[in-house]
Amino acid sequence: MTHNTPLSPRPLRHLADAHRRVLTTAQLRAHGVPAAEQTARCGPDGPWRELLPHVVLLHPGPPTGEERLHGALLYAARATEPGGVPAQPTAAGTPRTPYPEAVLTGLAALALHGFSTAPALSGLDHVDVLVPRTRRLRCAGYVRVRRTGDLPEPRLVTGLPVAPVPRALADAVAEHTDAETVRRLLAEAVRGGHCEPAAVVRELTRARLLHRPHVVDAVEALLAEGRSLAEDRLYRMVREHGLPDPVWNVGLRLPGGPHLGGLDAYWPDQAVAVELDTGAARPDDGAPWSRYAARREHLERLGITVVHVDPRKLRDCPEQQAAVVRTALMAAGDREPAAHVVVLPR
Repeated sequence: MTHNTPLSPRPLRHLADAHRRVLTTAQLRAHGVPAAEQTARCGPDGPWRELLPHVVLLHPGPPTGEERLHGALLYAARATEPGGVPAQPTAAGTPRTPYPEAVLTGLAALALHGFSTAPALSGLDHVDVLVPRTRRLRCAGYVRVRRTGDLPEPRLVTGLPVAPVPRALADAVAEHTDAETVRRLLAEAVRGGHCEPAAVVRELTRARLLHRPHVVDAVEALLAEGRSLAEDRLYRMVREHGLPDPVWNVGLRLPGGPHLGGLDAYWPDQAVAVELDTGAARPDDGAPWSRYAARREHLERLGITVVHVDPRKLRDCPEQQAAVVRTALMAAGDREPAAHVVVLPR
Protein backbone atom coordinates (compact mmCIF):
# COMPACT_ATOMS: atom_id res chain seq x y z
CA MET A 1 0.00 0.00 0.00
CA THR A 2 1.34 3.43 -0.91
CA HIS A 3 0.66 6.68 0.91
CA ASN A 4 2.13 10.18 1.19
CA THR A 5 2.61 10.24 4.97
CA PRO A 6 6.28 9.95 6.03
CA LEU A 7 7.23 6.72 7.79
CA SER A 8 8.69 8.71 10.69
CA PRO A 9 6.79 11.99 10.95
CA ARG A 10 8.40 14.69 13.08
CA PRO A 11 6.21 15.70 16.06
CA LEU A 12 4.32 19.00 15.99
CA ARG A 13 6.07 19.97 19.24
CA HIS A 14 9.29 20.15 17.21
CA LEU A 15 7.64 22.58 14.80
CA ALA A 16 6.29 24.80 17.54
CA ASP A 17 9.74 25.11 19.10
CA ALA A 18 11.53 25.78 15.80
CA HIS A 19 13.37 29.04 15.30
CA ARG A 20 11.24 29.75 12.26
CA ARG A 21 7.60 29.08 13.01
CA VAL A 22 6.57 29.49 9.37
CA LEU A 23 6.24 26.52 7.00
CA THR A 24 4.61 25.72 3.71
CA THR A 25 1.72 23.33 3.52
CA ALA A 26 4.01 20.90 1.67
CA GLN A 27 6.54 21.04 4.50
CA LEU A 28 3.78 20.40 7.04
CA ARG A 29 2.68 17.34 5.10
CA ALA A 30 6.29 16.15 5.12
CA HIS A 31 6.19 16.48 8.93
CA GLY A 32 3.12 14.24 9.06
CA VAL A 33 0.36 16.88 9.19
CA PRO A 34 -2.35 15.96 6.64
CA ALA A 35 -4.22 18.64 4.72
CA ALA A 36 -7.42 18.20 6.73
CA GLU A 37 -5.61 18.78 10.02
CA GLN A 38 -3.88 21.84 8.60
CA THR A 39 -7.26 23.29 7.61
CA ALA A 40 -8.67 22.62 11.07
CA ARG A 41 -5.69 24.16 12.85
CA CYS A 42 -5.92 27.29 10.65
CA GLY A 43 -9.60 27.78 11.47
CA PRO A 44 -10.96 30.83 13.35
CA ASP A 45 -10.28 29.27 16.76
CA GLY A 46 -7.25 27.24 15.73
CA PRO A 47 -3.67 27.64 16.99
CA TRP A 48 -2.32 28.40 13.50
CA ARG A 49 -3.18 30.85 10.75
CA GLU A 50 -2.65 31.06 7.02
CA LEU A 51 -0.03 33.78 6.51
CA LEU A 52 0.04 33.60 2.70
CA PRO A 53 -1.30 31.11 0.14
CA HIS A 54 0.20 27.72 1.05
CA VAL A 55 2.24 29.30 3.88
CA VAL A 56 1.24 28.72 7.51
CA LEU A 57 2.17 30.62 10.67
CA LEU A 58 2.43 28.18 13.56
CA HIS A 59 0.94 30.45 16.22
CA PRO A 60 -2.26 32.51 16.43
CA GLY A 61 -0.82 35.96 17.02
CA PRO A 62 0.58 38.42 14.46
CA PRO A 63 3.85 37.46 12.75
CA THR A 64 7.12 39.06 13.71
CA GLY A 65 9.10 40.97 11.11
CA GLU A 66 11.42 38.00 10.63
CA GLU A 67 8.48 35.61 10.25
CA ARG A 68 6.99 37.86 7.57
CA LEU A 69 10.27 37.72 5.62
CA HIS A 70 10.51 33.93 5.92
CA GLY A 71 6.90 33.67 4.81
CA ALA A 72 7.49 35.91 1.79
CA LEU A 73 10.47 33.82 0.71
CA LEU A 74 8.64 30.53 1.23
CA TYR A 75 5.77 31.84 -0.90
CA ALA A 76 8.05 33.07 -3.71
CA ALA A 77 10.70 30.33 -3.72
CA ARG A 78 10.70 27.68 -6.42
CA ALA A 79 9.29 24.47 -4.99
CA THR A 80 11.87 21.88 -3.93
CA GLU A 81 11.66 18.82 -1.74
CA PRO A 82 8.71 19.04 0.68
CA GLY A 83 10.98 19.04 3.69
CA GLY A 84 13.04 21.97 2.47
CA VAL A 85 16.82 22.15 2.09
CA PRO A 86 19.04 23.89 4.64
CA ALA A 87 21.63 26.40 3.43
CA GLN A 88 24.83 24.63 2.45
CA PRO A 89 28.05 25.97 0.92
CA THR A 90 28.57 25.19 -2.74
CA ALA A 91 31.81 23.85 -4.18
CA ALA A 92 32.91 27.43 -4.82
CA GLY A 93 32.24 28.37 -1.20
CA THR A 94 29.15 30.50 -1.95
CA PRO A 95 26.27 29.67 0.40
CA ARG A 96 23.31 28.00 -1.30
CA THR A 97 20.06 29.68 -0.38
CA PRO A 98 17.27 27.51 1.07
CA TYR A 99 14.85 29.66 -0.99
CA PRO A 100 15.63 28.88 -4.66
CA GLU A 101 14.93 31.66 -7.14
CA ALA A 102 13.75 34.16 -4.49
CA VAL A 103 15.77 37.17 -3.31
CA LEU A 104 14.66 39.94 -0.94
CA THR A 105 15.14 43.45 -2.28
CA GLY A 106 13.99 47.03 -1.70
CA LEU A 107 13.44 48.36 1.81
CA ALA A 108 13.31 44.90 3.41
CA ALA A 109 16.77 44.12 2.03
CA LEU A 110 18.14 47.50 3.13
CA ALA A 111 16.79 46.93 6.65
CA LEU A 112 18.63 43.60 6.77
CA HIS A 113 21.79 45.31 5.50
CA GLY A 114 21.53 47.58 8.56
CA PHE A 115 20.19 50.83 7.06
CA SER A 116 18.83 53.07 9.80
CA THR A 117 16.85 55.06 7.20
CA ALA A 118 14.87 51.95 6.20
CA PRO A 119 11.72 51.15 8.19
CA ALA A 120 11.82 48.43 10.83
CA LEU A 121 10.98 44.99 9.46
CA SER A 122 7.79 44.86 11.52
CA GLY A 123 6.69 48.20 10.05
CA LEU A 124 7.02 47.35 6.36
CA ASP A 125 3.73 47.60 4.45
CA HIS A 126 5.01 45.14 1.86
CA VAL A 127 8.01 42.93 1.18
CA ASP A 128 9.61 42.96 -2.28
CA VAL A 129 10.92 39.64 -3.60
CA LEU A 130 12.84 39.19 -6.86
CA VAL A 131 12.09 36.09 -8.93
CA PRO A 132 13.11 35.10 -12.48
CA ARG A 133 11.01 36.59 -15.24
CA THR A 134 9.99 33.13 -16.39
CA ARG A 135 8.23 32.38 -13.09
CA ARG A 136 4.43 32.61 -13.05
CA LEU A 137 3.80 34.01 -9.61
CA ARG A 138 1.35 36.67 -8.48
CA CYS A 139 1.61 39.19 -5.69
CA ALA A 140 -0.24 38.02 -2.58
CA GLY A 141 -0.96 39.62 0.77
CA TYR A 142 2.00 41.73 1.79
CA VAL A 143 4.33 40.13 -0.78
CA ARG A 144 5.13 42.12 -3.90
CA VAL A 145 6.66 39.90 -6.56
CA ARG A 146 9.20 41.54 -8.89
CA ARG A 147 10.06 39.56 -12.00
CA THR A 148 13.51 40.20 -13.42
CA GLY A 149 15.67 38.88 -16.21
CA ASP A 150 18.76 39.53 -14.09
CA LEU A 151 18.35 37.84 -10.72
CA PRO A 152 21.30 39.02 -8.58
CA GLU A 153 23.59 36.68 -6.70
CA PRO A 154 22.15 36.91 -3.19
CA ARG A 155 24.04 37.55 0.00
CA LEU A 156 22.91 35.59 3.03
CA VAL A 157 22.03 37.90 5.93
CA THR A 158 20.80 36.03 9.02
CA GLY A 159 20.20 33.10 6.69
CA LEU A 160 18.02 35.08 4.27
CA PRO A 161 18.91 35.69 0.59
CA VAL A 162 19.26 39.44 0.15
CA ALA A 163 20.04 41.52 -2.93
CA PRO A 164 23.35 43.44 -2.82
CA VAL A 165 23.02 47.01 -1.55
CA PRO A 166 23.19 48.78 -4.96
CA ARG A 167 20.43 46.58 -6.39
CA ALA A 168 18.27 46.85 -3.27
CA LEU A 169 18.72 50.64 -3.35
CA ALA A 170 17.67 50.88 -6.99
CA ASP A 171 14.57 48.78 -6.33
CA ALA A 172 13.68 50.91 -3.29
CA VAL A 173 14.25 54.19 -5.14
CA ALA A 174 12.04 53.01 -8.00
CA GLU A 175 9.08 53.03 -5.60
CA HIS A 176 9.71 56.43 -3.99
CA THR A 177 8.78 59.83 -5.32
CA ASP A 178 9.78 61.63 -2.11
CA ALA A 179 13.07 63.42 -2.80
CA GLU A 180 14.14 63.52 0.87
CA THR A 181 13.63 59.77 1.34
CA VAL A 182 15.68 59.00 -1.78
CA ARG A 183 18.43 61.38 -0.72
CA ARG A 184 18.68 59.86 2.77
CA LEU A 185 18.81 56.30 1.44
CA LEU A 186 21.58 57.09 -1.05
CA ALA A 187 23.53 59.15 1.48
CA GLU A 188 23.50 56.34 4.04
CA ALA A 189 24.79 53.90 1.44
CA VAL A 190 27.98 55.97 1.14
CA ARG A 191 28.33 57.30 4.68
CA GLY A 192 27.72 53.87 6.16
CA GLY A 193 30.36 52.29 3.93
CA HIS A 194 27.83 49.91 2.36
CA CYS A 195 29.01 50.58 -1.20
CA GLU A 196 30.75 53.12 -3.42
CA PRO A 197 28.82 55.79 -5.37
CA ALA A 198 29.85 54.35 -8.75
CA ALA A 199 28.11 51.05 -7.98
CA VAL A 200 24.90 52.88 -7.04
CA VAL A 201 24.99 54.99 -10.21
CA ARG A 202 25.45 51.90 -12.37
CA GLU A 203 22.40 50.21 -10.81
CA LEU A 204 20.26 53.34 -11.11
CA THR A 205 21.32 53.63 -14.75
CA ARG A 206 20.48 49.97 -15.39
CA ALA A 207 17.06 50.52 -13.78
CA ARG A 208 16.49 53.60 -15.99
CA LEU A 209 15.86 55.88 -13.03
CA LEU A 210 18.21 58.75 -13.88
CA HIS A 211 15.56 60.58 -15.87
CA ARG A 212 13.70 61.41 -12.66
CA PRO A 213 14.68 64.89 -11.41
CA HIS A 214 14.62 63.99 -7.69
CA VAL A 215 16.84 60.97 -8.36
CA VAL A 216 19.30 63.06 -10.40
CA ASP A 217 19.53 65.61 -7.59
CA ALA A 218 20.17 62.87 -5.02
CA VAL A 219 22.84 61.28 -7.23
CA GLU A 220 24.66 64.59 -7.66
CA ALA A 221 24.76 64.98 -3.88
CA LEU A 222 25.85 61.35 -3.56
CA LEU A 223 28.75 61.77 -5.98
CA ALA A 224 29.87 64.98 -4.28
CA GLU A 225 29.82 63.32 -0.87
CA GLY A 226 31.53 60.20 -2.22
CA ARG A 227 34.31 62.27 -3.75
CA SER A 228 34.81 64.18 -0.51
CA LEU A 229 35.10 60.95 1.48
CA ALA A 230 37.49 59.43 -1.07
CA GLU A 231 39.68 62.54 -1.05
CA ASP A 232 39.87 62.43 2.75
CA ARG A 233 40.99 58.79 2.55
CA LEU A 234 43.62 59.69 -0.04
CA TYR A 235 45.00 62.51 2.15
CA ARG A 236 45.10 60.13 5.10
CA MET A 237 46.84 57.41 3.09
CA VAL A 238 49.62 59.78 1.99
CA ARG A 239 50.12 61.08 5.53
CA GLU A 240 49.89 57.79 7.45
CA HIS A 241 52.03 55.76 5.06
CA GLY A 242 54.88 58.25 4.77
CA LEU A 243 54.53 59.18 1.10
CA PRO A 244 56.03 62.49 -0.04
CA ASP A 245 53.55 65.34 -0.30
CA PRO A 246 52.07 65.80 -3.78
CA VAL A 247 50.33 68.84 -5.17
CA TRP A 248 46.60 68.31 -4.69
CA ASN A 249 43.70 68.79 -7.10
CA VAL A 250 45.54 70.22 -10.06
CA GLY A 251 45.08 70.38 -13.81
CA LEU A 252 47.77 69.82 -16.43
CA ARG A 253 48.32 71.34 -19.84
CA LEU A 254 51.10 71.46 -22.37
CA PRO A 255 52.91 74.82 -22.67
CA GLY A 256 50.84 76.77 -25.14
CA GLY A 257 48.82 73.61 -25.77
CA PRO A 258 45.54 72.01 -24.75
CA HIS A 259 44.30 71.19 -21.30
CA LEU A 260 45.21 67.60 -20.35
CA GLY A 261 42.66 67.11 -17.59
CA GLY A 262 42.48 67.25 -13.81
CA LEU A 263 44.24 65.05 -11.27
CA ASP A 264 43.56 64.36 -7.60
CA ALA A 265 47.25 64.24 -6.71
CA TYR A 266 50.45 64.84 -8.71
CA TRP A 267 54.15 64.46 -7.94
CA PRO A 268 55.85 66.76 -10.48
CA ASP A 269 59.44 65.57 -9.83
CA GLN A 270 58.49 61.95 -10.50
CA ALA A 271 55.69 62.67 -13.05
CA VAL A 272 53.29 60.39 -11.14
CA ALA A 273 49.58 61.14 -10.97
CA VAL A 274 46.72 59.67 -8.93
CA GLU A 275 43.13 59.60 -10.09
CA LEU A 276 40.25 58.55 -7.85
CA ASP A 277 37.61 56.39 -9.48
CA THR A 278 34.57 58.11 -7.96
CA GLY A 279 32.55 58.22 -11.17
CA ALA A 280 30.67 55.49 -12.99
CA ALA A 281 32.96 55.09 -16.01
CA ARG A 282 33.68 51.45 -16.81
CA PRO A 283 34.88 49.61 -19.93
CA ASP A 284 31.25 48.81 -20.82
CA ASP A 285 30.09 52.42 -20.46
CA GLY A 286 30.83 53.43 -24.04
CA ALA A 287 31.73 57.08 -24.67
CA PRO A 288 32.62 58.09 -21.06
CA TRP A 289 35.08 55.22 -20.76
CA SER A 290 36.54 55.92 -24.22
CA ARG A 291 37.22 59.55 -23.28
CA TYR A 292 38.80 58.54 -20.00
CA ALA A 293 40.99 55.86 -21.63
CA ALA A 294 42.11 58.25 -24.38
CA ARG A 295 43.12 60.92 -21.84
CA ARG A 296 45.02 58.41 -19.73
CA GLU A 297 46.87 57.07 -22.78
CA HIS A 298 47.77 60.64 -23.77
CA LEU A 299 49.27 61.33 -20.33
CA GLU A 300 51.26 58.11 -20.40
CA ARG A 301 52.64 58.90 -23.87
CA LEU A 302 53.94 62.12 -22.34
CA GLY A 303 55.81 60.04 -19.74
CA ILE A 304 53.34 60.62 -16.87
CA THR A 305 52.49 57.51 -14.84
CA VAL A 306 48.79 57.45 -13.93
CA VAL A 307 47.78 55.42 -10.85
CA HIS A 308 44.07 54.64 -10.85
CA VAL A 309 42.82 54.29 -7.24
CA ASP A 310 39.56 52.57 -6.32
CA PRO A 311 37.93 54.33 -3.31
CA ARG A 312 36.70 50.99 -1.97
CA LYS A 313 40.24 49.59 -1.90
CA LEU A 314 41.45 52.88 -0.46
CA ARG A 315 38.98 52.33 2.37
CA ASP A 316 39.57 48.61 2.91
CA CYS A 317 43.31 48.24 2.24
CA PRO A 318 45.04 51.65 2.16
CA GLU A 319 48.45 50.07 2.80
CA GLN A 320 48.15 48.18 -0.49
CA GLN A 321 47.22 51.33 -2.39
CA ALA A 322 50.10 53.22 -0.74
CA ALA A 323 52.49 50.47 -1.89
CA VAL A 324 51.27 50.88 -5.49
CA VAL A 325 51.88 54.63 -5.39
CA ARG A 326 55.27 54.21 -3.69
CA THR A 327 56.36 51.72 -6.35
CA ALA A 328 55.40 54.16 -9.10
CA LEU A 329 57.38 56.96 -7.39
CA MET A 330 60.46 54.75 -6.96
CA ALA A 331 60.32 53.62 -10.60
CA ALA A 332 60.43 57.20 -11.86
CA GLY A 333 64.23 57.20 -11.97
CA ASP A 334 64.24 54.27 -14.39
CA ARG A 335 62.03 55.99 -16.96
CA GLU A 336 62.76 58.56 -19.64
CA PRO A 337 62.10 62.12 -18.43
CA ALA A 338 58.50 63.16 -18.91
CA ALA A 339 57.46 65.98 -21.20
CA HIS A 340 57.29 69.41 -19.61
CA VAL A 341 53.77 70.25 -18.50
CA VAL A 342 52.21 73.25 -16.77
CA VAL A 343 50.56 72.49 -13.42
CA LEU A 344 47.49 74.61 -12.68
CA PRO A 345 45.25 74.73 -9.59
CA ARG A 346 41.70 73.43 -10.06
